[in-house]
Amino acid sequence: MRMRIGAEEEFHVVDVESGRLVPRAAALLDRLGATGFTQEMQPSVVESNSQVHDTLEELWGDLSGTRRLLDAAASTLGLAVVAAGTVPLAHLSPGEVTCDPRYRRMADDYRRVADEQLICSAQIHVDVPDRDTGVRAMCLVSPWLAPLLALSASSPFWLGNDTGYASWRTMLWQRWPTAGPVGCYTGAADYDTAVAELIASGVVSDPGMIYYDVRPSAHQRTLELRICDACPRPETVALVAGLFRALVRDACDRLEREPAPRCDGHHEWLRAATWRAARSGLEGQLVDPATRRAAPAPVVLSRMLNRLRPALEACGDWHVVRGLLEETLRTGSAAHRLRRVAQQEDLLASVDLLVAETRGARPREHPSRRHRSTSPRTSPGPTRSYAHGRATAGGSG
Repeated sequence: MRMRIGAEEEFHVVDVESGRLVPRAAALLDRLGATGFTQEMQPSVVESNSQVHDTLEELWGDLSGTRRLLDAAASTLGLAVVAAGTVPLAHLSPGEVTCDPRYRRMADDYRRVADEQLICSAQIHVDVPDRDTGVRAMCLVSPWLAPLLALSASSPFWLGNDTGYASWRTMLWQRWPTAGPVGCYTGAADYDTAVAELIASGVVSDPGMIYYDVRPSAHQRTLELRICDACPRPETVALVAGLFRALVRDACDRLEREPAPRCDGHHEWLRAATWRAARSGLEGQLVDPATRRAAPAPVVLSRMLNRLRPALEACGDWHVVRGLLEETLRTGSAAHRLRRVAQQEDLLASVDLLVAETRGARPREHPSRRHRSTSPRTSPGPTRSYAHGRATAGGSG
């Protein structure tokens, strides 16, 4: 089958001069006047939904167009948008949530966990043949999700401090009762029974609060990847999307050959592997899913690329994904770039880097606040030559 892809991205709203997170998502949404954008629980976050695409080039073009729309609207308000797991400069405002009964209930139920939900993620949707197949595929793709988190890691700072982690968003996110690795299920009915039991327990209030690293969509025939930080560069989202689509394609092909592949039931190492990826990003060790032993991140990702080559070629993604992965391993994680700029200058400079890369600047192009001669509101426009997709925001992926 043709496995189409889509993405949901969350963006922080920051004041362009101070670089600080501000609760002005509603004003930005009013200025956008376009479909495909929504508000999240925190009033400092805007979510975008891509259209559904066949190719990574089309997806990249869509995501780049979304960034241009957001930047144009934000600049008229003295704001900027940032795609990252966390922003370096923020403060907590307990109880301050978007005016919505569901969000208010969540804030009341989860208190400090909800107060500290100043985080953003990138979520990828991939088509599956049917919901049963999608649910059974989760067990097969789960061991390979931590390396995707490492690729996306963009949140080393929290409330003005260096956490020592590449993805502190992961540490904050995993405090929710249903976040983290998913279990193995015999099919959609088995999964739905487990979700119903969780809701009946009172720990969560609806299926939308099932925050597993991967889950079947409640509304579409897709598997949804949820483990990743929001990514400053749309190229990173395209890379993660290509690898995730290959993982799903590989899992579905295996299920066709062997409808009930054996699972050893030992998933405790998945959470450990996620912690390792959040701590190290691309600059340290990861847990190799094939051996469950530590190995340098470039080694793990190169092995993963080679393992997935047949699926990548079947999807038409091999050359693009290989090129993007090689570039990413050369430039390092966003967390590494942010930490390096903060050490050389300050946290405000790291916010400038995030704003510039979200707008489309390549890693070497971001200007220092103290040295640039142009306004920080000036967008450099797209920089990748392979974007031929439609650069407009659209419906959910």
